[in-house]
Amino acid sequence: MSATPPGPIGDPLFGNGRQFADDPFTFMRACADSYGDVVRFDLGPRETYMLTNPDDIERVLVSEAERYRKPNFGDDAMRTLLGDGLLLSEGDTWRHQRELANPSFHTQRIGALSGTMVDHTETQLAEWESGEVVDVQLEVARLTVRIIVSAMFGADITDEEVHTVQENLEPLGARFEPDPRRFLIPNWVPTRENRAFDAGIETLEGVIDGILERRRGTERDPSVDPAGPDGVSVRGPPGDPDGDVPMDLLSVLLRARDRGEQTDKNLRDELVTMLLAGHDTTALALTYTFYLLSTHPEARKRVEREAEAATADGRPDAAAVREMEYTERVLTEAMRLYPPVYTMFREPKLDVKFDGYRIPEGAALMLSQWVVHRSPRWYDDPQAFDPSRWRPKRRSQRPRFAYFPFGGGPRHCIGKAFSLLEAKLILACVCSAYELDYEGPELSLRGSLTMHPDHPVPMRIRER
Repeated sequence: MSATPPGPIGDPLFGNGRQFADDPFTFMRACADSYGDVVRFDLGPRETYMLTNPDDIERVLVSEAERYRKPNFGDDAMRTLLGDGLLLSEGDTWRHQRELANPSFHTQRIGALSGTMVDHTETQLAEWESGEVVDVQLEVARLTVRIIVSAMFGADITDEEVHTVQENLEPLGARFEPDPRRFLIPNWVPTRENRAFDAGIETLEGVIDGILERRRGTERDPSVDPAGPDGVSVRGPPGDPDGDVPMDLLSVLLRARDRGEQTDKNLRDELVTMLLAGHDTTALALTYTFYLLSTHPEARKRVEREAEAATADGRPDAAAVREMEYTERVLTEAMRLYPPVYTMFREPKLDVKFDGYRIPEGAALMLSQWVVHRSPRWYDDPQAFDPSRWRPKRRSQRPRFAYFPFGGGPRHCIGKAFSLLEAKLILACVCSAYELDYEGPELSLRGSLTMHPDHPVPMRIRER
């Protein structure tokens, strides 16, 4: 096999870690522009290789997916937070958990959740006053927390619990912001950051415990499933006298625990993963969409017209928002420019070869949505907001993995359909009634588990 791929020179102690930590987005983009399809750099405990060609990314995620696994970076903070939930588990554990979760994300059930999504949206919009300024990131995150708990946990979450979740996202997220020094300090050292992280996890688990307490003994009661009779009707095991059972994720996992297929730890890991991943990425996609609509008034007018049509006969539903074709292109373009998951990693189980370069077993492979989505190789004027690039003809001219906000292959995001329906329903409700005007600084970003604005996102609400 061939020599090592090209890449930037780092310093003796931290490699390229300082450059990445200072501005991961500029660093990754500069590496792709300077070194091509395969780039090597040093981010800490192991070599990192960034792949920027969609065909190579498709190999890793789809055609050769069995040759790769999720990496362990030697820093167990991620494992401490998410455990063996769907995001991190491997092998038989992942396959079993995915199989258990699949019915909760069945297309028919997701469509039946549209009423629940609209209920929560309308309740929150009723609190808005025309002329006031809100931090739209906090507003949509508060909404998506309520929706995911209702839809997937079959429970309501109190205002206090919502506040607690949002309050603790900051110390949890801070633990995953790039910092080359972190690998030098073990997790057990009681630094201020480590103490805040541990306290955040404990508090989050307390919220989960409260929800579990309220759901105690209801895992076979169909009335707890917000999808209702229009959702997927699932019979219990043969001979089960309970007949139909609810298919919200928490009910599914509780029944699996009763059968001995889940431990309390399995249950905790899946619920924390779903609570965090299930609300944060959708909230961010909506935040960036509202920002882009505010700064592109012609696009906003077109979305408003579609929202009015979707709500003309009353509350929007899954069928109505399916007709919002331009809005879907706007949402797609927002996730291209500002992908909530801006990079992902895999690790080869054996030595592999890309573009003639050998990538050793155990190396970290970086697949960056941020880099590929903004590449001039695949997009004309890639920094520009242009929803028309998602018309079928233009879209078909690009490689499949020139766009992958939800990953791909066997481990693609299980919540993709849920997230897209939720986002379109929220856009229909908001844009049919309000205009949101951004009144903040030029948008600045920071990297953590997901890509967040580095400041509040103030929007002035105006009734239409």
